[in-house]
Amino acid sequence: MARRLVGLLAFLCSLCGAAAPAADAARPALGAAEWTSHVQVLASDAFGGRGPGTDGEERTVNYLREQFLSLGLAPGNGESFFQPVRVQVTTLDPAASTLRLTVHGATQSPALGDRAVIGTSSGQEDLSLPSSPLLFIGHGIHAPEHEWDDYRGVDVQGKTLVILLGEPRFAGSGSHLSYYARASYKYEEAARHGALAVLLVHEEEASGVAWSELASRWRQQQYDLLPEENPEPRLRMRGWLRDEAARSLFKAAGWSLSKARAAAGRSGFSAMELGRFEAHLKSRVFVAASRNVIGKLVGTKFPNEAVVYSAHWDHLGTHPNEPGDNIYNGAIDNATGVASVLEIAAQFAAQDPKPERTVLFLLPTLEEEGLLGSKYYAAHPVVPLANTVADINFDTVIPIGPARDFVVVGLGLSALDDVVQSAVARQGRILSAEGSSEADHFFRSDHLSFARAGVPVLNLRGGVHSLRTTSDSEDLGQSAWNDFGARYHRPNDAFDPHWDLRGIVADLEIGYAVGSALASGREWPTYREGTFFRGLRDASRGAIAAPSEPQATVR
Repeated sequence: MARRLVGLLAFLCSLCGAAAPAADAARPALGAAEWTSHVQVLASDAFGGRGPGTDGEERTVNYLREQFLSLGLAPGNGESFFQPVRVQVTTLDPAASTLRLTVHGATQSPALGDRAVIGTSSGQEDLSLPSSPLLFIGHGIHAPEHEWDDYRGVDVQGKTLVILLGEPRFAGSGSHLSYYARASYKYEEAARHGALAVLLVHEEEASGVAWSELASRWRQQQYDLLPEENPEPRLRMRGWLRDEAARSLFKAAGWSLSKARAAAGRSGFSAMELGRFEAHLKSRVFVAASRNVIGKLVGTKFPNEAVVYSAHWDHLGTHPNEPGDNIYNGAIDNATGVASVLEIAAQFAAQDPKPERTVLFLLPTLEEEGLLGSKYYAAHPVVPLANTVADINFDTVIPIGPARDFVVVGLGLSALDDVVQSAVARQGRILSAEGSSEADHFFRSDHLSFARAGVPVLNLRGGVHSLRTTSDSEDLGQSAWNDFGARYHRPNDAFDPHWDLRGIVADLEIGYAVGSALASGREWPTYREGTFFRGLRDASRGAIAAPSEPQATVR
């Protein structure tokens, strides 16, 4: 703790122009040097891009275990620092697969890849879906807090649904889209209501993804948790219709897609029958295995309550068939996040007195394949999620030097705002939400797996706007973020010895301070009224009484 506080003092002195003692001035470099060492190791060519199931995974998880051991942390999963995660990997054979839409006796067969994409998480290599009713059910949203239910009075059991992306304008909704707008929610909600299959209508503006990119993704391997290890209901088939294929379908049914969209945006919308659906899917399926890495510091008074720090260790591995540099090192994404959690873990390990609640350090796998490591943890938590106070996630930490702001993805959703605001204010910085739509980044990292279980979350992005400018007043922090955008998921996301590391210690201080306040307090932050996640938290916490007496054991 002492070395961190000294480092913060030097940073604050640099902001106000005061000179720090020479010995103190060296401390931020020491903290940044330790963080940098982790990034350099994890993003080195020797780790091969940290691909799950490769030699790079072996090197990565063993390195992380050794770091936890060196800090004196306890194994987080019983006697082990590892939590095995098994996944099924499915690759569709589009040439041997078919999709048919029948309307008023006429059949449409959208070409797979060009006008439609389909897939299955059933684990079956040869899957035939017999003819089923095809219904348009608007946005496919059940939102009691907004008095909106596209499923009201509709039996969708065993039926195939056509669903729009996005969401209607709920009364009192803000400018940002919610979880209801996401494709993943629409698939999940349809499965909960017993639907057989879902076809989403692709709109590039709403999805943020071009059709060519979407089709390319669906030609690749699709990863899912094994059905027996994930208790959530799942569809037999899920897919997308390209905009023009959807227009053709609605026209054949005597509607227009534009009129259907307008009707779906009004309260009281009723599902529409479109025709019949059938499909045959031929796929290759196999089971693969990876590991989450978990360490913990057991709480002194309330060991069965936990504050979680998370950052995914995996990246995209090595692509041997690509010419030139084919190692996707993943320095920013996400060796930086892992290094941040390791440095905060070191801070807690040195803390005296130790925190009253357990602090769990979770480094999940398979984030790049759909948040599957954290999703597995949420289904198999080592501390019950009802007793998990919060998840503090790091994903993509960009060194920009001293910053005037601190950005949090997920700001405005829960009472955690007050905790992080206090830590940021102590540094004289401005707390901000992310600049882009929260329908984007909030739903693209591991904290979402906790949010979907009702656990309050923060994704700490750190500084975005630098204190420095170039001669033409360009914000160097914003420039660094733009530069990363050009490197995102490319081999040149590599460690750069020219990074300005002077702001890293200050950002880590905030990350540590937020968790420390929660781990040493008795607060149970919750989501704000009117959010999708509030009901989930109320349901989980309402089922138990918040523990108030010291407990002897932790699972």
